[in-house]
Amino acid sequence: MNQKKSNERRLGWLLCAPAVTALLVVTAYPILYALWLSLFRYDLRFPEQRAFIGLDNYVSILTSEVWWHALGNTLILTISSVSLELLLGFPLALIMHHTLFWRRAVRAATLIPYAMVTVVAALAWKFAFDPTTGFVNALLGMEQVWLTQRWSAFLVIILTEIWKTTPFMALLLMAGLTLVPHDLIQAARVDGANAWQRFIKIIVPLMKPAILVAVLFRTLDAFRIFDTVFILTRGAQGTETVSLLGYNTFIVSLNLGLGSAVSVLIFIGVLIISVLFIKGFGASLTQGEKAE
Repeated sequence: MNQKKSNERRLGWLLCAPAVTALLVVTAYPILYALWLSLFRYDLRFPEQRAFIGLDNYVSILTSEVWWHALGNTLILTISSVSLELLLGFPLALIMHHTLFWRRAVRAATLIPYAMVTVVAALAWKFAFDPTTGFVNALLGMEQVWLTQRWSAFLVIILTEIWKTTPFMALLLMAGLTLVPHDLIQAARVDGANAWQRFIKIIVPLMKPAILVAVLFRTLDAFRIFDTVFILTRGAQGTETVSLLGYNTFIVSLNLGLGSAVSVLIFIGVLIISVLFIKGFGASLTQGEKAE
């Protein structure tokens, strides 16, 4: 019997080996190589000056105002866009969930912005806010040059992100709504609970896993924001994010050492966000289930 289990375990490892190997090649190798490069002074413009310098690249970045300014911009964009997407995603999910007529058409129409390529969506919003050919100024009766000032440029970037990815948030929240038993809602209605009380006391607590997954996915995605900022401002007017900083350092300046260090710091930031969500909010969920 033990020999049979051992053979089954060995067969399982053999079957998983190709997938594990592909995963290591595709993900682990680039990460480790970037980590290795970040320990070198390595500028492609001066390749003869390549030398091992340890953590000096990280010290240079973490003592630079440019990095902290880009990190602050990234956090502003992440927190504001994800918060608003959650607020807008809930009613959108409820509409898609409770739609009785043309349900498929309503869901497909709602998801169109998310299906659009990010670059195309950003270009569409850039043209919309153009001071001469865009319709926004004409609609609002203003003469604002939106992308030439820091906060108005931030506003356009946040609106673009919200328009593009709120359907994704709503889609995950709608999946969470299917976890709420209809009988429980009916029982609360019979007991006299109004719509708001049913939403706060029953629907939201039962949807916590779906809400956390939706917020975690969008937070990780928003923290790595690149396309939208690149198309709309290219980091001008003080809107540079950490991903754009990494692009400018690595691709534009050809500084592989510093660029790799920026990429590793972004990776560490993503890890910290994931751990905070999983350990923090995940633990509270487990405690809540135990209490029940």
